[in-house]
Amino acid sequence: MDILETAAYDRRQRRNTYCVLLLSLSPFFLAIAVYFYLWIPDSSPSIFAAAIKAAPVISLALLVLSYKGGRSLLGVAGGLIFSAGGDCCLIWPELFLHGMASFALAHLLYSLTFLSTRYSSPSSSSSLSYFFCLLLWLLGGGLYAYLFPFLQKTPDAAALTPGVGVYVALIVLMATLAVRTRRPLIMLGSLIFMTSDLTLALQTFKVTEPLEHGRHIVMTTYYLAQLLIAVGDIKAAEGGDEFAKWKKS
Repeated sequence: MDILETAAYDRRQRRNTYCVLLLSLSPFFLAIAVYFYLWIPDSSPSIFAAAIKAAPVISLALLVLSYKGGRSLLGVAGGLIFSAGGDCCLIWPELFLHGMASFALAHLLYSLTFLSTRYSSPSSSSSLSYFFCLLLWLLGGGLYAYLFPFLQKTPDAAALTPGVGVYVALIVLMATLAVRTRRPLIMLGSLIFMTSDLTLALQTFKVTEPLEHGRHIVMTTYYLAQLLIAVGDIKAAEGGDEFAKWKKS
């Protein structure tokens, strides 16, 4: 088999792999369609509503497990499971702190995954990466400082104020390590996750008036972020610097 035949064979293999992955994502897209079709009001919390909300993320966790095996329970699959737990908790307003803790654990597992050797890149420590990471920490610190007076007005201020601080630190850490991986899907997923949480925080802590389609924005960006992180983790097994490949394509 000459070089041209080998290249053509590799392209066919990649195409087949992408097709299989897309088909494997069918349960995720179906679960999202059901969630948005039913669109159960926040004023009607129930176990059924929690299951419908968490179903898309659970399907992603099962997909990552099918590709990565049990070891991913200490990585992205585990983070997705904790995220699903957070989705369930946030159905009930009185479980907000529990939900935030679940998502904090998810970000911690994502962070540990992005530190693993299969995410390492020889060019991951560029000056641009350092600058962008610094920008993320400044943004996170500025956001917490902006939210602080609003957090002080909440009934659970004693627990919520430091809790939100820890959560902000963990999600910024996750995004920072995602940038370090130089993998476009992982980087984009982490940044969209921050955008989703920012939109939720501004409304939850009454920094702004409730947006007309605020819940749609939060859930759409949230599901998209989880999808990108999950698919990015699956593709990480291919190795190499995806950012460099992406720029060349």
